[in-house]
Amino acid sequence: MRQQGWSNPAKAPTAVSTPALPDYKVMVLTPRQRLSSILAGGFVMYLIGYIFFQTWYLALGVGLAGLYTPKYWGRHLLARRRSALTLHFKQALYSLSSSLAAGRSVENGFREAIADLRLLYPDARNDLIQELHIICTRMEYGQPIEEALQDFSNRAGIEDITNFADVFTTCKRTGGDLVEIVRRTSSIISEKLDISQEISVMIAQKRFESRALLGAPVFFLLFMNVSSPDYMQPLYSGFGLVISGIALLMFAGCFWLINKIMSIRI
Repeated sequence: MRQQGWSNPAKAPTAVSTPALPDYKVMVLTPRQRLSSILAGGFVMYLIGYIFFQTWYLALGVGLAGLYTPKYWGRHLLARRRSALTLHFKQALYSLSSSLAAGRSVENGFREAIADLRLLYPDARNDLIQELHIICTRMEYGQPIEEALQDFSNRAGIEDITNFADVFTTCKRTGGDLVEIVRRTSSIISEKLDISQEISVMIAQKRFESRALLGAPVFFLLFMNVSSPDYMQPLYSGFGLVISGIALLMFAGCFWLINKIMSIRI
């Protein structure tokens, strides 16, 4: 009698791989984004090198610095994504607080938060709507809501979300007042975001001034090359190239230092 089952290993069923959930602590650029940032950064660096040296092969060497552009562009996109996630989380907490105050269950409150966020963002292209869908789906499969929240907070790595998940888990297990907890948490996060926005407005002018100071040497060299090329010619031959190289290194050092000073974590 033939044995039942999967006798041929090649025909045995394989496990279906589930897609990885988003990790908001890292930013992985697509090949298109990486290539675009390298080309844009390399072009800008080539122009700066040519303005400083007036020699195509030295400018090309400076343009190779564009290979590091994806690293900084990824950091910028990650910071913007995390900032948007925090803002959307605050709005979702307002909706959740209103739903709980109206007598709805926690599960229905999360579902109502999705509907409210879709009213604010009709295209539904934000990370929090996706995360709320994941939480609701896990609840439908029987997973406790506190476990789903803890997983989200671990992947987000944002202090406000982590604090809310910890307080919510403790309150859910000990029978605390969820309505007051959610209302208080949303109020604290709102106050924190308001203070952060005020600080951002205060330092916006300084950031503009720092960018203007960074661009001033490049525009000054470009103006001198156009208006008085004979006067600038000694700078692009012989020992003048060494001076230009030192000036470019100092310019790069100023760029790094200014960015370090202005990158204030709020």
